[in-house]
Amino acid sequence: MPAADARPLLPLPDALARTAEAVAAYIDGAIAASGAPGERLAAAMRHATLAGGKRLRPFLVVETAALFGVPANRAMPAAAALECIHCYSLVHDDLPAMDDDDLRRGQPTVHRAYDEATAILAGDGLLTLAFEILAREGAGPDAGVRIALVASLARAAGVAGMIGGQMLDLAAEGRFGGGAPLDLPADEIIRLQAMKTGALLRQACEAGALLGGATPDERESLDLYARAVGRAFQIADDLLDVEGEADTVGKAVGKDAAAGKATLVGKLGVEGARAELARLVAEAESALGRFGKAATLLVEAAHFVAERRN
Repeated sequence: MPAADARPLLPLPDALARTAEAVAAYIDGAIAASGAPGERLAAAMRHATLAGGKRLRPFLVVETAALFGVPANRAMPAAAALECIHCYSLVHDDLPAMDDDDLRRGQPTVHRAYDEATAILAGDGLLTLAFEILAREGAGPDAGVRIALVASLARAAGVAGMIGGQMLDLAAEGRFGGGAPLDLPADEIIRLQAMKTGALLRQACEAGALLGGATPDERESLDLYARAVGRAFQIADDLLDVEGEADTVGKAVGKDAAAGKATLVGKLGVEGARAELARLVAEAESALGRFGKAATLLVEAAHFVAERRN
């Protein structure tokens, strides 16, 4: 059974802010210690990572680990490593060859604030820094757990996860061979999005479970939760692209349809997508039933994902 969580239960916004502040400080220190030559590369890496954001993925690491009595400071290396991967992916996603975005988190994207070459190298730097963080003894005294964390993050970020999903996303736009956008069926869109977006969210919960020594049944429950949250997150993101305002969302909107991206909103319509979103939140909440009140913040996080406006 999970360990009782003796921490005071903060409101979700406060808990998110607490994790965000701790993760930002950890990443800032890791960049400072990374040995990046000169000031430009380190500054670009900080621009990519320290300019706010929900920090949902590291929050899930911390809160999942807390179900098993793991304190936040022990979960922080795994949380920060995952956030480095997420931020690197955003830097590369924003490049002209990918989504060609000028705005991220309400500020210029890295290649606009600096240049394309610096942005590519800053992303590469964050990618490799993530695994350096996990390989250090500070990520945990048990070398077996550290190796498991490295393998878990590599799978989630790699060709069978995020990178593979991004490739499928580009193919669905008709990027290759001069083709038109593909009319993917719903199950293929779900697969694409489970790789591109869902893989890192699943890894967040897997990391917390690894740190906490969860049983196979407990890990399965957390994985069911993470799968539902990952799909909900993407649907909410796609709805924001259709209905949101750039000033509120913090990035350009209305680009998915223009680019021919495959989304469930495009397939199901706005109302159908909202119904699926509600179903997924209920599924995520049900998956956490075995953890009782200890999972309150994780339940609230599923609702937050569905209801967010940025």
